[in-house]
Amino acid sequence: MIDHVTGDSAADLLNEPRLIIEPGLAARVSAVADPVLRGLGYRLVRIKISGEAGTTVQIMAERPDGTMNIDDCEAISRALSPVLDVADPIDRAYRLEISSPGIDRPLVRRSDFERHIGHLVKIEMAVAREGRKRFRGTIGGIEGDEVRLHRDDARAEEPAEVLLPMEDIGDARLVLTDALIAESLRRGKAAERALREDLGLATPAPDYAANKKRSNKPAPSKPTKQERLAAQRTHTGHHEGD
Repeated sequence: MIDHVTGDSAADLLNEPRLIIEPGLAARVSAVADPVLRGLGYRLVRIKISGEAGTTVQIMAERPDGTMNIDDCEAISRALSPVLDVADPIDRAYRLEISSPGIDRPLVRRSDFERHIGHLVKIEMAVAREGRKRFRGTIGGIEGDEVRLHRDDARAEEPAEVLLPMEDIGDARLVLTDALIAESLRRGKAAERALREDLGLATPAPDYAANKKRSNKPAPSKPTKQERLAAQRTHTGHHEGD
């Protein structure tokens, strides 16, 4: 599990290549955006271009430790917008959207799969494996350059486990589950504590009175509805391209 990282490990993660790269017009945008993002200390996750209600260019990014907030989105938008205006990779007006990957995020790097071992994922192969292209199951680990998947979609005559070459994966995305939401909330709190420590700020003292008041109540077995809704929100910044 990778959470707060510093030093050489952060640099390695920042420069880690993506396994899944977009073709065509999105690749042109990527060629412009990727070096700018890395220069700012962010990693490019995915670029998606859609034509509904005008052209929208969505750039999904994150810090090397997987965190991302609204201030990060705004910083990227301010730095990237003028570069895109000069490079002009798209020959028409477009709307630029900067966003975080979200909880049910795409997995595009080796470290993404390593970070989410034990979580449910949907994988679509660019090259068929075991006679099929679509798989669903729990990430069991990384073995060499392959992902071990404990399948939950296997038929009686099919193997319950399969090794999928990462270089042959066309698309991979986490499936939203209670366990994934709980893990995301935990990681968010850990990142907040690490940031406060980096800034030399004191950690808020626990509310002992509130804890005592709640002590007779059973602990919830899964996140509340409010926590689920909060965890699913992503932060976005917008820019109108010329």
